[in-house]
Amino acid sequence: MNTRRNTLRLGMGLALSAIAAAAALLAAPATAVAQGADAWPSRPIKFIVPYAAGGFADTRARKIADKIGQSLGQPIVIDNRGGAGGVTGTDAIAKATDGHTFGFGSPGPLVTNPMLMKKLPYNAARDLQPIILIEEAPLILTTAPNQPFKTVAELVAAAKAKPGTLTYGSSGVGGAHHLSGELLAFQTRTEMVHVPYKGGALAATDLMGGHLAFMFEMGYAALPAIQGDKVKALAVSSKQRLKVLPGVPTLDEVGIKGFESYNWLGMIAPASTPPAVIERLNKAVNEALKDAEVRAMIENTGGMVMGGTPQAYGKFIEAERAKWGPVIKNANITLD
Repeated sequence: MNTRRNTLRLGMGLALSAIAAAAALLAAPATAVAQGADAWPSRPIKFIVPYAAGGFADTRARKIADKIGQSLGQPIVIDNRGGAGGVTGTDAIAKATDGHTFGFGSPGPLVTNPMLMKKLPYNAARDLQPIILIEEAPLILTTAPNQPFKTVAELVAAAKAKPGTLTYGSSGVGGAHHLSGELLAFQTRTEMVHVPYKGGALAATDLMGGHLAFMFEMGYAALPAIQGDKVKALAVSSKQRLKVLPGVPTLDEVGIKGFESYNWLGMIAPASTPPAVIERLNKAVNEALKDAEVRAMIENTGGMVMGGTPQAYGKFIEAERAKWGPVIKNANITLD
């Protein structure tokens, strides 16, 4: 009888041990994932900026990187990889596999280049994932003080009176400056002539010289000329007026209903990045965007501080693709 009891106890003990072992095996992957997320970042982080040093994206990246590095406890290295309108650097972000390389995304590489170019080395929707939208930068519709039109209504009237004669400049084909002009023509049903330059500074010089009728410019580039009375701001491309230009109306206010156009900057990651890492980066950037220095850098140059979730940024990108597709198709724009 005692032998039978001991056998039963031994059997029950072995069964319980087996159950416990199985439970431990099932829990092991989850524990490993949690420990992996907690251990990240384990070394310096690299942020790829797909544009040259000193520009719009680079200045934002460096200021924000300082704050993020403090939050995550690891230094952040900025790697400028300009070329091909942001394609070179964005491809490097998409192909990174070390778990510590991320980067910055903007309209060209993520939205318009796939529509303008037949072949890209990456698929923006498949190979990348959103982390956070950092800034929306409205464009300012500017003209030279000696131009005959002083309002948007007068500019549109001039375009309708002489189709195909009004010229506007940009920093190149397919960028935010160019597409904003195409959107204006699209919404007002006018025909205007786009003049691409090798850089916004050259276009701005010709604008001030009266060689261009108008131009959409970024705030950081246009504000000094506006404040120096070298160009006149007719309107801004955002929903609301800008804090730095409270007296300048939006295009929607002056009758171009629903007009919105932005250059923007966000953070992106390779598609293989674990959700826990995306969450940590998103939290760190949201905190950085609360910093007074960061906010001043963005707002004082006409930008708008954004922030939010990865999901919200993803939906924003999808909406941008839906918006610009018809404009590009209507204007028959291509980079090939």
